[in-house]
Amino acid sequence: MSVPDGIVIGPDELPRCAWAGSTPDYLEYHDHEWGVPVHGESALYERVTLEAFQSGLAWITILRKRPAFRAAFADFDADTVASYDEGDVERLMSDASIVRNRRKIDAAVTNARAVVRLREDGGLDHVVWSHRPASHRPPRTLADAATTTPESVALARTLKKAGFAHVGPTTMYAAMQACGLVDDHLAGCFRSTGARS
Repeated sequence: MSVPDGIVIGPDELPRCAWAGSTPDYLEYHDHEWGVPVHGESALYERVTLEAFQSGLAWITILRKRPAFRAAFADFDADTVASYDEGDVERLMSDASIVRNRRKIDAAVTNARAVVRLREDGGLDHVVWSHRPASHRPPRTLADAATTTPESVALARTLKKAGFAHVGPTTMYAAMQACGLVDDHLAGCFRSTGARS
């Protein structure tokens, strides 16, 4: 049996996106989280924050540090993180268990404050999910996979207007993939839902 480009057959004989086969962490994330619809303020704030921290790094780095990020950012409770001051930023800059990047840490605090303000306009969940595309066809090959879309550009613009930082169109498309707004499991992957219409 020939395996389509970008697909790997796992130890359980199931076809998966090839990136899922490189580590057990990726396998678990691919099979149980990536592309599963995510709702709720703290869950979405976490994903937006982690995607911003991932910028320029391998996702595996962030995935393995996720428990430390959750501890550092109060389980992504926006009210708590919004109250962080310069002392908290310095504390996080000395925390070797997370990615110590001042610009990204500052963005996480800035974004928590923006999340709190967004409650007056329907909340983060409403804003993010209002940018879900009306239709989306999963990529057949890696070459077909997008890195930005008109919807991710619009989401980035909306969030920036609301006061968010470090939320470019590529980062927001990665968040849209991770949070299930689009299904970008390759068409031959057992997790792909096929074309949506």
